[in-house]
This record gives sequence, structure tokens and C-alpha cells, in this order.
Amino acid sequence: MAKGSVRKKGKKWYYRFYVEDASGRQIQKEYAGTESKSETEKLLRQAMEDYEAKKIVADAKNITLAALLDIWAEEDLKTGSLSNGTVKTYLFCIKHLKLHPVSQRKLKTITAEHLQKFMDLVAFGGKEGDFDAGNGYGRSYIDIYNAILKHVFRFAVFPKKYITFNPMQYVVIHTKQVTPELFVSEDEAEENAMTLTHDMFDTLIAYLNSHHPEAVLPVQISYYTGLRIGEVSGLAWQDINLEEQYLVVRRSITQNPLRKTTEIGTTKRAKVRTVDFGDKLASILRETKKHQELIEKAYGDLYQRCFYKEVKDKNRTYYDYYTLNGLQEIPEGYVSIDFVCRCSDGRLMTPSSIKQVCRYVSKKIPILEGFHFHALRHTFTNNLLRNGVALKDVQEILGHEKVNTTMNWYAHGSRETKKASAKLLDQLTG
Repeated sequence: MAKGSVRKKGKKWYYRFYVEDASGRQIQKEYAGTESKSETEKLLRQAMEDYEAKKIVADAKNITLAALLDIWAEEDLKTGSLSNGTVKTYLFCIKHLKLHPVSQRKLKTITAEHLQKFMDLVAFGGKEGDFDAGNGYGRSYIDIYNAILKHVFRFAVFPKKYITFNPMQYVVIHTKQVTPELFVSEDEAEENAMTLTHDMFDTLIAYLNSHHPEAVLPVQISYYTGLRIGEVSGLAWQDINLEEQYLVVRRSITQNPLRKTTEIGTTKRAKVRTVDFGDKLASILRETKKHQELIEKAYGDLYQRCFYKEVKDKNRTYYDYYTLNGLQEIPEGYVSIDFVCRCSDGRLMTPSSIKQVCRYVSKKIPILEGFHFHALRHTFTNNLLRNGVALKDVQEILGHEKVNTTMNWYAHGSRETKKASAKLLDQLTG
């Protein structure tokens, strides 16, 4: 019978018990219970009984790819040096990989041909079992699945010694050949990324003011600073200097579907950067701060306060977002944080809420069909480039790791700029 115990952390009780992994080694599993010790002990007994009923004798020859993925995730991925964001993406892909029939095969029966077929499915699209690759994934996700399988099978060879060779070493990564449209009218041709004109932006703000006023500020901040959606959501008033008119990008908000939490983490490149802003945004932020103070007074104790709590899992640290009103007791470990982008009742405007509003905009306003929040970042960048800001400076403002990223994604200019360049060339060669 598995051994287990319960312990209290903060207001909640947690239960844990030891199980055998596929190699026969004892590992500890811990789960959240309730605020009642007796109820949590009951959950522990149920979990141990369920485990005893379902476990099989540990034997390396019985290990499936699905089991190996779980073992590798617990013992190597979660304890490694990858960022929390990367680990979350890997775990998401592992969950989907386990839907494919190859994951139910025993390791000793999996060949390079099986894995090649899976990787081709990821690249070119299609469906097998419950795994649906649609029309094929982009290169970034192809690389993620490739990395997972390479690491997993290397892990199976050593240190686990479940198998004697790594079949992934024979797999070749294929990608779709991109064929340009040769017979397309000018009206059908589209730019690589949507950018907004002044009129489009004014239309957007007018619609939001009427239908989704809580989304106006996030849109304005990104339009005037180029911040990503998670960075906008993660801005706190302590990050903004209204006198000298600059803000510091320190954190980003993300949703973690696996942990079922809203997390406060690092920016995409895990770097802190400073972004200056002009008088328009400064005025907007000053008015917003005054308005929020008035709203908080009007709500009183019912106003939602924002907090984060540090949570440790193996050698990883997460900062989970919580909200409480003034009538609720603040649990141990909760730290207050004064976010900038908030709903009228004080709750944080999360990236998922902002994205939902953007989908409404795309459907309701014809000239903004296809609009997404990232279009604001494209617009900001094009405005910088069109006004002669040096490419290296644009890279630093946007927080790109390499200047090539800035060039590849953003330096495609407007039609007006291209026309002006053509005319300038006429003058130089005339």
C-alpha cells in the first residue's frame, strides 16, 4: 500500500503519497486538498486506493511513450533550467502528443519510421487518432515537438537505460514548400501584418469607449509604446514615471492552462527594458490614475485588490495572481500589486479578456476585420521606422533579442514610404 500524509500550507491542506514510477523508483506526488483536514485525509485515502487499483508492475519493457513523456516531464523538464514559459509550452505539446497513437506504443517497438511519420504529420497536417495537426504547424511548433522527442528518447537511453539507442537520431525535419501566389489580383494581396491608420485607431477607440471601456487603456498603451499584450497587462503603477515620462517593462501576465492559474512572469526575453512615451500617453495615464482612485473610493470595501503569491514547485518559482475585496482576510504570503489596466471593479484586465474584446472588434467593425492586439505593436513599429528611428533603437524599444527579428517582422514599410523611395531613386539617377 502506498504511504501518504497531509500537511497544511496557508489556509489549505495538501495530501501527498509515494508511488512507483515505471522504473520502480519511489516518487512523491502532492495535490491540493481543502481547508478541512478530515476532508483532505479522505481525498488522500481515495487517491491511494485508486492508485493501488490501477498500478501495474514496474517493468521497463512495458513502458509506453506516453509513460516516458510523463517521467521525463517530472524528472528532467520541470527540474531543468528552461524558463517557466518554455516549460509550459513543452507540457502543452506533450499533452497533445499523447493523443497520437504512437504514444501508446511500447518503447521497444517504436522505430524511426514511426517518429518520422509523426513529425511529417506535424509539419504537413492531417489527423491520426485524436491528434489533429490541421493544415500543419509553423516552424516553431515543429521544432518544439522535435526537441521534446529528441530529449525524451535520449533520456530513455541514458540515464534510464530503458532502450539502447535513440531512434530520433534518424528522423529528418521536413517543412512545407512555400509557393507564392502567381495569379492574384492587387485587391487580394495582403501585407504581412495589419497596421492601423490614424482613422482606424480613432474608430477603434470610439467603439471601445462605447462597448468595452475597460479595454481602451490597454489598447492606448500598446499603440503608444509597442508593448506586447502580456506586458501591458503586467504593468503596475510603480513601473511608470509620469514626471519623466517613461515606463519600465518588468513582467508579463500569462494564463497557464495546465496549472489553471493566471501567472505573473518575466517578459518574453526575460529582460527588463525602459520605454519612453510622449505627452498624449502621459495625459491618458494621469487621468486614468485619478479615475481609478475615485472608483476605488466609490466601491469602498467591495473594490477588488490585486495580489500575487510565490509558489514553488520542484526548483521552479511561480507568481500566481489573486484578487480579494476589502472584506476578505488576506492570506499569508499574499503580496499587494497595483496594476494599471483594471476592470471597473478593480480586477486585472488579463490578456485573455483583452483578446476577447479584440475578437469582438474584428467582427463588428468592417475596416478592422482581422484585427488582433499585436497589430498595435506592428503599428507602433512602423510609425517609428517611417519617422527615421534607427533600427537598433527600435530593436531595444521592442525588446527583441536580435535585430534580425526587427527587420524580418517589421521593416516592410507603408505604400507611401515605398513610393517616396522610388521617386527619390528617380531623382538620384536622373
